[in-house]
Amino acid sequence: MNNGIILAGNMLVDALKDIDVYPAHSNLTSIRSVRKAIGGLVCNCGLDLAILDPDMPVRVMGVIGKDDNGRLIEDTFAKHPNIDTSGIRYSGETSFTDVMCDTTNATRTFFTYRGSASEFGPDDFDFDKIKGDILHAGYILLLDTMDERDPEYGTKMARVLASAQKASIKTSIDVVSEEGDRFARLVSPALKYTDYCIINENEAQRITGVELIRDGKVAEENIEAACDALFDIGVGSWVVIHSRAAAWGKTKDGNIEKVASINIPKSMIKGTTGAGDAFAAGVLLGAYREMSLKDAMILGTATANSSILESGASDGIMSYDKTMEFYHKALAEYGEM
Repeated sequence: MNNGIILAGNMLVDALKDIDVYPAHSNLTSIRSVRKAIGGLVCNCGLDLAILDPDMPVRVMGVIGKDDNGRLIEDTFAKHPNIDTSGIRYSGETSFTDVMCDTTNATRTFFTYRGSASEFGPDDFDFDKIKGDILHAGYILLLDTMDERDPEYGTKMARVLASAQKASIKTSIDVVSEEGDRFARLVSPALKYTDYCIINENEAQRITGVELIRDGKVAEENIEAACDALFDIGVGSWVVIHSRAAAWGKTKDGNIEKVASINIPKSMIKGTTGAGDAFAAGVLLGAYREMSLKDAMILGTATANSSILESGASDGIMSYDKTMEFYHKALAEYGEM
């Protein structure tokens, strides 16, 4: 592979607010600091990949507004010469998300305004002109136009993925963790045209109906059944299910692989915003470099663990060599979770 990776979908600005603790309904908490950073799948994964491999072409696609938030996205991308922004379209008001960062429990909660990202759809893709070896698209459930029904493919996202595969581009998807019953209806059609499915345990459980969360822990004995269920739906090459403690992966005709997270001391964790995207970026770079599934999962784990050492989604991301150096040193010092 030498044509790079395409990131398509959500582009937004995160308003990150450090709070003492996330309050119960109708209760009060204090905001200790406020800062802005670009976010969403395209921004997070795009920056992560551009930093991990500065020589790899990274193409970003989405819809933003010609406003302050849109300019922040453009200015941030401009710092990385290997990011191609020609796939950005301008319309409406740039999407944004208020991210409540619970500093006591190192968790985050999101309140999002869909904005111009809701307009992104199949008409934004011309696969006669788009170059890339892998298309990573999402988030499903947050892209209103892409989530619309398609009479032939099920959803418009599925149509785009099918078109990419016809153009000899490998495909990957990501979804958001959302309350409700839309998972199976909106995600399953896309999985039929997905080569690499990289999701967390909650999302995998909602899509497949296989119990993966029991008493607050991953029901590891059911992981393979969930992977097989995703292959049955249509995933073509890799299924990777990641959690805070570990990641599990399977090739279509292979065995389960497991990579544990590093037991990073809680005092060192500054934020987990973007950790899932960092993991996905690492796995995708592994696929792009034609690594084994396990080696790609190790890279994803290393990238995610480095990301939580800083508060911004991509602030902790380093080059591939430095990421792997960090991984081996941290693993030797802190061990596995």
